[in-house]
Amino acid sequence: MADIKSIQEFLDSPDTVGFVVRGSDEIDQLISENPEIVATQTLAGRYVVCYTTIQAYANILDQLGTGYLSSMAVVLGPLGRPGLEEAGILSIQKQPYLNLRGRGVLIGFVDTGIDYTKQIFRYEDGTSKIRYLYDQSITGAPPEGFYIGTEYTNEQINLALKSENPFDVVPSRDMAGHGTFLASVAAGREEDDFIGAAPEAELIVVKLKKARPRSLRLFAVPAEQENAFSSIAVMIGVEYILQKARTLNRPVVICLGIGTNWGSHDGFSIFEEYLSGISALVGVCLCIAAGNESQARHHMKGLIPAKGESQNIDVKVGEHPADFFISIWNSLADKLSVSITSPTGEYIARIPPKTGSVQMTDLILERSKVRVACYFPLEGSGGQLTTVRVLEATPGIWTVTMHGDIILDGTFNAWLPLTGFVSPNVEFLAANPYYTVTVPSTTTGAISCGAYDSENDSLYLYTSWGPTRIEAMAPDLVAPGVNISGVYPTGYGSMNGTSAAAAITAGACALMMQWGILKGNDVSISTHQIRAYLIRGCNRMQTMSYPNPQWGYGMLNLQQTFNLMREI
Repeated sequence: MADIKSIQEFLDSPDTVGFVVRGSDEIDQLISENPEIVATQTLAGRYVVCYTTIQAYANILDQLGTGYLSSMAVVLGPLGRPGLEEAGILSIQKQPYLNLRGRGVLIGFVDTGIDYTKQIFRYEDGTSKIRYLYDQSITGAPPEGFYIGTEYTNEQINLALKSENPFDVVPSRDMAGHGTFLASVAAGREEDDFIGAAPEAELIVVKLKKARPRSLRLFAVPAEQENAFSSIAVMIGVEYILQKARTLNRPVVICLGIGTNWGSHDGFSIFEEYLSGISALVGVCLCIAAGNESQARHHMKGLIPAKGESQNIDVKVGEHPADFFISIWNSLADKLSVSITSPTGEYIARIPPKTGSVQMTDLILERSKVRVACYFPLEGSGGQLTTVRVLEATPGIWTVTMHGDIILDGTFNAWLPLTGFVSPNVEFLAANPYYTVTVPSTTTGAISCGAYDSENDSLYLYTSWGPTRIEAMAPDLVAPGVNISGVYPTGYGSMNGTSAAAAITAGACALMMQWGILKGNDVSISTHQIRAYLIRGCNRMQTMSYPNPQWGYGMLNLQQTFNLMREI
């Protein structure tokens, strides 16, 4: 194994690619037989992150087999678009016998970072409530056992805060502001008329590193999109938070306000499986934003009734050429092939679903370049994935035709990228708002948070609708997510969306962690128990049946959750 400095230099190279696999004797042998795998890191004792060169990756993937497609890093982005009162949190904070404000609990964020200089993250003596800040984007002194980024301790942050130029001492900044805002909503200290949901909770913050150029090219993400993050970086960030929580011997709530449309949406990927395992740990609670995709026209569901029949996926590209990427998922019972017709009528003939096949086509009369890939059977679900990437897509209607070679079930789901990761003038003509909960909020066991407008008890227009692709209920609940007040690096502001709803829910979960573990009421509490308590306490409208794909089990009400506990 090379020294840390040379490994960091390797990981900073644009020619480096990361992938993650489940550990086994076979994987250990593969690593030992491939010296091109320069570095590895084990997460949760089972999942192995490997780093190699782009050139070597293709050969390693052949050795793994196409079933290991879920080892590929996918690209995620932030899900951002007076909530505590409506969520029943302020009344719990003020309840003198409960005395719950998050003291002794940690809240972890894996996001765009944090502006640690803001007063709401500082105590009366000026010291910081941030216990650790791990900036993956700054090469320097990574945490022990990690290869990327730089770790800043509470002591280093406090030294920076005493300096005239804090960012000369701790140079980590939140340029997007998304992470700062979510941390303020969940755990901001009282200032003027503002208070976070768990104001006495302390913070562990991970700033994500931008996804590698190869991933951005593969998924046709616009180069100017700075807030594009690898799922591997997210897993490493979660692992870091868990390790620090164990070191401090403190319960922790982890809030993920990020998501992606790339993935099977069924909980079977390594990314989702890893997070599912985390959600079951005692003293850990995992809250994930459901996404803001229901009205984006980025999902389509189709049905091929019988073998030999077909169904079209029509994609509209607006006035200007644009890149787009479609992922099409079907069950293990079916086998589908694909053909493509451009707006000018150029035709790419039916491509058989040969596992691991990749076909590149440059259109003759148009500048568009088309890449079609097929993977079957996938690890976990056993299903089939077909991807279609079009670069410089000609304006007009692109028709992707799915043909039934073997049909027992006949359904398939197709997704365009997350809003912000594809041109706003690209959409499905026959869009379907269901099944738009983003990955990893489709993780089994995590708390999936949608958003509603607490001013009028209406669903937030863009909040993603469930269920998951295997018909599991998601989201679990909705929390206030419209005109939520918080702090950006530039000052006070507001945010709409499920990220803000997830931050409010994470703060509520921190109060439950304090009640359960630190006050001794349920010392084995985890995501599963907290999820059940919150679901039981939700407000529900009499005119609606629950659960349902828009509202889940209802509107978060922490006060009612505690009221119902007295009846147990």
